This record gives sequence, C-alpha cells and structure tokens, in this order.
Amino acid sequence: MHVAVVMPDHMHLIFTLPGGDYTLARIMKGIKGASSRNINLLLGRRGNLWQVESFDHIVRSYEWNQAKLEYVCNNPVRAGLVEHVNDYPWVWRSWIEGSERGVLPCGPA
Repeated sequence: MHVAVVMPDHMHLIFTLPGGDYTLARIMKGIKGASSRNINLLLGRRGNLWQVESFDHIVRSYEWNQAKLEYVCNNPVRAGLVEHVNDYPWVWRSWIEGSERGVLPCGPA
C-alpha cells in the first residue's frame, strides 16, 4: 500500500499488486468484504455497503509518478473537507504514516 484516502462516500487506494494469484478483483473483494462487515457491525446494521460497480483503475508503471500520489492525497482538500491534507484524519501515506517514512515511492525512471 502506498496511499489510502477514505472519503465520506468513496475511497482511493494506490498499491502494488503482490503477484502470484492476487488479482485486483480478488484484493478489492477482500477489502470490500472485510470493511463492509466491520462497518456494519460498528453501526449495528446489515446489508450491502459498497456499490457493485467500482471505478478501479490499474496504473501502469509508466503512469505512476508523484503527480498521481499527490492527486489522490489532495482529494479531501479539493472536496473542501480540510485546508491541508495533513489535517485530514483518514489519509495514510507510506512515506509519512507508514514504515517507509521518508522514502517516497516513485515509479521506474
């Protein structure tokens, strides 16, 4: 995981597929299933949480750069939720909050 931003009505993730038999569909099913269960338990409700349709996009290595990371991170600012991304509690960046502090993930040169 490189970036995760949870918005009031959607989320953004940028991560590298681990390989093997892990596909984007399989990973997203796991994320949506686990989060739906936990959110429904927390709210004391049942039923679907996520829409069946999603806007998954695979970012190829030649597209992946700092601009993509910054765009996703700044989504709460563009939405008017905060003035600065560091003020938003639902953002996680591997190079700041993660174990790779100070190491900015950059795509291939």
